[in-house]
Amino acid sequence: MGAPVLTALTGKWNRKHVLLSVMALFVLGNILAWQAPGYNTLIVARILTGLAHGVFFSIGSTIATGLVEKEKAASAIAIMFTGLTVALVTGVPLGTYIGQVYGWQATFLIVAILGLVAWIGSALLVPSNLKQPPATRLSSQLKVLAHPRLLLVYLITALGYGGTFTAFTFLAPILEEVSGFNSSTISLIMLVYGVSVAIGNIWAERWPTQWDLSKH
Repeated sequence: MGAPVLTALTGKWNRKHVLLSVMALFVLGNILAWQAPGYNTLIVARILTGLAHGVFFSIGSTIATGLVEKEKAASAIAIMFTGLTVALVTGVPLGTYIGQVYGWQATFLIVAILGLVAWIGSALLVPSNLKQPPATRLSSQLKVLAHPRLLLVYLITALGYGGTFTAFTFLAPILEEVSGFNSSTISLIMLVYGVSVAIGNIWAERWPTQWDLSKH
């Protein structure tokens, strides 16, 4: 719910400024999580990074389509979300490994550093004269949230990503307690699994262009 509301509230802002602002919020949220003195502070930090994450993809989609020709807009969005897939399937096991070796706080520090690198790259590479889309009112955003088909999309997204993170959450203890692997080996297994999924997703995008299934 937070991302559509924040997107509507920043509708009149320069797109690049919004992008850099939410990325800065993401970095600060992870720094706060890294230095969190207690559980409540950690929860607040995760909420901040979650809001930044949602607005980032909303604004990022707009920027991606604005940087390419109209007929390539869908491909630009697909490439952007492919980055999310790769980050999930490789970043989660890598973050698990860092947490096991250096402590869970180190994982948030590394994510903050990567976020800072992304902020610098966006500041240097994203043009400032992006076409500004029409501002969306908050009431319009709330009406969209109640659309039946979009509610189905939200449900699919929540279950899909929720299932992915749940699998990663329970995969490690199952491998350790049931299969008998040690913690360092589990991190390597999860990393190999993530890389394999990423390669499979990228390869699957090319499948229709290489094979004509109607001939089989």
